[in-house]
Amino acid sequence: MLTKAFIPYRGYYSTPFAKWQGTLANENSIVLGAATSKRFLEGKGWDPKTIDYVMVGSTVYQQHWFYSGPWAAAMLGAEGSPGVLITQACSTSAFSLYQAGQGIETGMFKNSWCLLADRCSNGPHAIWPNPNGPGGKPLAEDWFMDNVNKDPWAGQAMIQTAENVSKEFGITREECDALTLRRYEQYQDALAHDRAFQKRYMFPVEVQLSRKKTITLEADEGVMPTTKEGLAGLKPVLPDGVHTFGAQTFPADGNAGLCVTTRDKAKELSADKNIEVQLVSFGYARTKKAYMAAAVAPSAQMALDSAGIKVGDLKAVKTHNPFAANDIAMAKVLGLDVNGMNNYGSSLIYGHPQGPTGARLMIEGIEELAMKGGGYLLFSGCAAGDTAASIVIKVS
Repeated sequence: MLTKAFIPYRGYYSTPFAKWQGTLANENSIVLGAATSKRFLEGKGWDPKTIDYVMVGSTVYQQHWFYSGPWAAAMLGAEGSPGVLITQACSTSAFSLYQAGQGIETGMFKNSWCLLADRCSNGPHAIWPNPNGPGGKPLAEDWFMDNVNKDPWAGQAMIQTAENVSKEFGITREECDALTLRRYEQYQDALAHDRAFQKRYMFPVEVQLSRKKTITLEADEGVMPTTKEGLAGLKPVLPDGVHTFGAQTFPADGNAGLCVTTRDKAKELSADKNIEVQLVSFGYARTKKAYMAAAVAPSAQMALDSAGIKVGDLKAVKTHNPFAANDIAMAKVLGLDVNGMNNYGSSLIYGHPQGPTGARLMIEGIEELAMKGGGYLLFSGCAAGDTAASIVIKVS
């Protein structure tokens, strides 16, 4: 449990998420993320030089990725601050925030910035020397595509792990379609009144096309209109599966940033001195081979236990749900109302850039609780390797 780590209210942003091979497809995610964070900090009037440490959460290799932490720190204006690269697939955001929180808790530093940035589009193609290959033919890997399609330990694609969990929990095609439609309807609430909810936290991203031309992405790109009839007409991705392409997320691009600092500094920087946001606890889990979605519930339970609270104490639940079965299985285990989770949207609907996905969900949860007058937020999500991570945040 953490007691000293806080997030200034509105001391965070998420860019819109861009569709795969869309507006952000050609941008180095670290460069774009640092530039976006720099613009955000400038808009706040915050001096980047007051940042003691920068946590860069990223999962898809970019050019100069080796230098991600200190490079991003320098580009966003914290030239004298070190930075570190944190990467664990879809739990990258949760672990980055927890690491930042631990730094505050131990007094190692007093003010940190978490930059979560990824680009699934145009993923790198890696080769390694293989002297024993036929004619010295190298080993090759499509960094993003190959890893989504096969876990080297479990030996199966991510979609297959979702189907394995669906069979074990008795999850049906009808349940998956109904859950997907519900999540789409919740996302529509975020678009109401000229996107009033999203404008509470969403920060536009700028793409420099040339010296004289810049384009700005202000809203999510790639969200598909969803109806009951449309979902029913789709074929399962796997022949005997319960998930269609409608009931699973899609790769995306984007970035997000959050300040994690001390209580006093958070109050100083907060956009509303009457709202306090505290990092409370972290949870993790790993389940059996090729059952990735089943790891979410035990990670959530660990975070709840560490916080000393129960499911009934939660005022908001946000999940990274790459497959509809994720939420259904989690709700069954923990006794949650599956239709009451993920108000205002989730990665199932607006896409999954990996690193920043969890950060956006946590930010949305904080804003939901600010509207509700406070309470506990649980964020949970699965990650590659049949793992999961969860965070409890308290808004007062």
